[in-house]
Amino acid sequence: MDLFLIIGIFVGLFAVLTGLLMKGASVSILFSPEAMIVILVGTAAAIMNSFPKNEFKNIPKLFGAVFKDKQKEDPAELIKQIVEMATETRKNGLLSLESKIQEINNDFMKQGLEMVVDGTEPEYIRQILSDDIEAMEERHRSNASVFATAGGASPTLGVLGAVIGLIGALGNLNDTEKLGESIAAAFVATLYGIFFGYVIWHPFASRLKRKSHEEVSNKQLIMEGILALQEGKNPKTIQAKLLTLVKPKDRKRFLEANKE
Repeated sequence: MDLFLIIGIFVGLFAVLTGLLMKGASVSILFSPEAMIVILVGTAAAIMNSFPKNEFKNIPKLFGAVFKDKQKEDPAELIKQIVEMATETRKNGLLSLESKIQEINNDFMKQGLEMVVDGTEPEYIRQILSDDIEAMEERHRSNASVFATAGGASPTLGVLGAVIGLIGALGNLNDTEKLGESIAAAFVATLYGIFFGYVIWHPFASRLKRKSHEEVSNKQLIMEGILALQEGKNPKTIQAKLLTLVKPKDRKRFLEANKE
């Protein structure tokens, strides 16, 4: 579970509740089943109307991907692993990798190395691995767009909920004592819509995009390393090339950990 995300959600709730209390409003006004129905059910309907059934049914898995604190692969460790294999192949040839491939946990790296050992043409390996990356990017883009759609629909549904509430309030003008309370309650849907849209759904979409970017970067690093290894490049040359593909902090960390 990603604790940092949980903290962020509670910080958002704290901001709203604190704002209400400072304005002298009662927190109890937030308990509005009507508003929740308009926002949550309406948002679900917007997603159903925007995506096919199989993608809608995949939403629980998307929540798992958002909240799961999955330890991403360390780029510095990937570079170290590739450089070590390059050193091995320079001494004993590409076939020496055959015994090491089964020990690799990364399926993408394993696939690429198996093609190298099998003598597959470099252009074909690049095409296969690039297609794999592009397909993954498209899946991730589609997943993030589910939350982006929810984020776009939620605030607008909040306005719709406010309109519905005002219709109910203005339709009963005889009870002037409750008129103010009814109008205030009408805007609770707007509050819900904006909160869910800009504190929950859009940030969830951004988080998925960020996780996708990190995974794509690692796969591109692996692909370039595998192709350089197949070409028989000097391990130091491969290391220098791969270090240009990572963040400065990862580059610095790698160099400090591998000082000769």
